[in-house]
Amino acid sequence: MILVPGGRGQLGHDLAALSDDVRALPSSELDITDAAAVSAAVRGASAVINCAAYTAVDAAETDEDRAFEVNAVGPGLLAEACAERGIPLVHVSTDYVFPGDADRPYEPTDATGPRTAYGRTKLAGEQRVLAAGGWVARTAWVYGVSGNNFVRAMQNLESTRDTLSVVDDQRGSPTWSADLAAGLLELVRVRPEQRLLHATGGGDTTWFGFARAIFEELGADPERVKPCTTADFPRPAPRPAYSVLSGKSWADAGLTPLRHWREALATAFKNGF
Repeated sequence: MILVPGGRGQLGHDLAALSDDVRALPSSELDITDAAAVSAAVRGASAVINCAAYTAVDAAETDEDRAFEVNAVGPGLLAEACAERGIPLVHVSTDYVFPGDADRPYEPTDATGPRTAYGRTKLAGEQRVLAAGGWVARTAWVYGVSGNNFVRAMQNLESTRDTLSVVDDQRGSPTWSADLAAGLLELVRVRPEQRLLHATGGGDTTWFGFARAIFEELGADPERVKPCTTADFPRPAPRPAYSVLSGKSWADAGLTPLRHWREALATAFKNGF
């Protein structure tokens, strides 16, 4: 049985859909910051894929202590419990551990430098998991059929607005959660020597380009989406200008590369997104 804490989010939903061997638990049933609950939950598991996280990026700026509990302390407890029992742990992390000022795709070996509370807490979680012998898979720009995400937001806005403005100066790789889920299940099976990996959809675009592609899949005129800058929509937590993660480490580990983001988006809509 593969235990999936945080299993009611979009990634946990897809992990459960892909394998009957997955036990996906919501945070209401498994609080990963509770050491006793974690110890009991991992007992009997063949592997753990941790999807539990504090993901409210802006709220974390004024709630860093709670974000640290969920994003660092919790993964650390999972990692220790798994290490004690010889259970492989895969922990999902984020592009926010980087400063976002690169001009080429980030490799796992590149220096980190988070600029947000969310990024700092996620980096601390990575460090605890790696120290206990677990695997960390960084990803970015994830969307899926379950939960709130950018694709869902664009679907709603397309039906309610004549035009909308989307930032065109932030670049990353949209990642369909179904593809990421399949990749994480493969990672659990392969268990490569490399412990820190990047897994995102292939290629890259901006949020503006992503939004236009979503409109195309909806059968709407992409010209209704207009470009704007990050400065036009200030947020409490700064967004990385560059979030592209290199897939080289993933391929070098013998894992199947995730498909190109545009192909994945088309497939997601064909499957009834």
